[in-house]
Amino acid sequence: MKASAFLYPWDVVGDPAAPGTVARTGVRQVTLAAAYHSTRALTPRHPRHRIVTAEHAAVLYPPDARWTGRALRPRPAGAWAPGDAWGEAAGALADAGLEVHTWVVLAHNSRLGAEHPHTSVVNAYGDRYPWAPCVAQPATRALLTDLAAEAAVRPGARGTELESLGWYGLAHPHAHDKTAGVGLGDAGQYLMALCFCPDCRAGYGTQGLDADRLAAAVRDALGPVWRGAAPSGGGWAGVARLLGAEAARGTRAWRDERARTLQEAAVAAVRAAAPAGFQVLLHADPVSYHCGANAGVDPGHVLSVADGVVVPCAGGDAGLLTPFAERAGTGAVLAANLTVVAGLGGRPGDLAADAARARDLGATELRLYHLGLASDTDLAAVRAGLAGR
Repeated sequence: MKASAFLYPWDVVGDPAAPGTVARTGVRQVTLAAAYHSTRALTPRHPRHRIVTAEHAAVLYPPDARWTGRALRPRPAGAWAPGDAWGEAAGALADAGLEVHTWVVLAHNSRLGAEHPHTSVVNAYGDRYPWAPCVAQPATRALLTDLAAEAAVRPGARGTELESLGWYGLAHPHAHDKTAGVGLGDAGQYLMALCFCPDCRAGYGTQGLDADRLAAAVRDALGPVWRGAAPSGGGWAGVARLLGAEAARGTRAWRDERARTLQEAAVAAVRAAAPAGFQVLLHADPVSYHCGANAGVDPGHVLSVADGVVVPCAGGDAGLLTPFAERAGTGAVLAANLTVVAGLGGRPGDLAADAARARDLGATELRLYHLGLASDTDLAAVRAGLAGR
């Protein structure tokens, strides 16, 4: 199976040794961030720095004239990735014989939420999630669709991976996070992800739901959870028990439709801008009501829209591949995303076994998260694991 490594441009720019170090692990491809959210990242081998702080969500190249005069637009990076950092890094990686694809984070943008609060998801209590743009809002959808096309199709890229192309919810790695005091469970997370911005309130109305009554029902359902009661079961059945079957069905119908049509529009925009043979993958979860970086999707639908998916298989658990494998046609890419940084809970020493398990469940490729963050010991394990597949 072909293996690709995730990298940031700052892992490569200013470090002439980086492309060769990556190539020697045995990967054939790099998935290089072109649009990314705020982060603080380790660079354990870079000759100039050890910590990079990306202060806000940004594009890692100069945005073009399509954004002139638009209130909602991507922001260029600051000193952590100046100029065309993506292009500089991509050129160096290509010179080392590596195929380069873009890595594009979409509906995950705290700066957008800070500058334009009305774009954010609003929960049933009226709290805004600034990291989570509401993907039902027309202006936000236009931003995300155009950003997908621009960031994906960078000069020299052979394909793209679109992350967070769907709903984002409460769960979100955040500085000094203090949200784990009450266990919400799968159903509670869904209720806390429901958006009550004006567009979503109107959308619930198209499903026969009164938004005020729905918000009250969400608050009533979560009341016992805040007082320490265990959430009412897991999975979709737990949502239906908490909210009522009809309300649950209506909210999911609205949210699934908004996510599906955004995915269709973004992929179409990328294809319209891309050369022939350009590969388009989505980071995806096979349960459509799930939120986050791996967008909840309908497996059959997403595989009819994109060339394939990148599926989280953390800890060697590749079970999420099965729903995609059952619906994948000939040529579809099913990439198993394996964490290979031991300090982030990854299993670099088990890479060969984890890759074999993923292959048995239908994976056609591997994604390795994240070689720029990995220690030398982790990289040695990756080399051994890829050689031993």
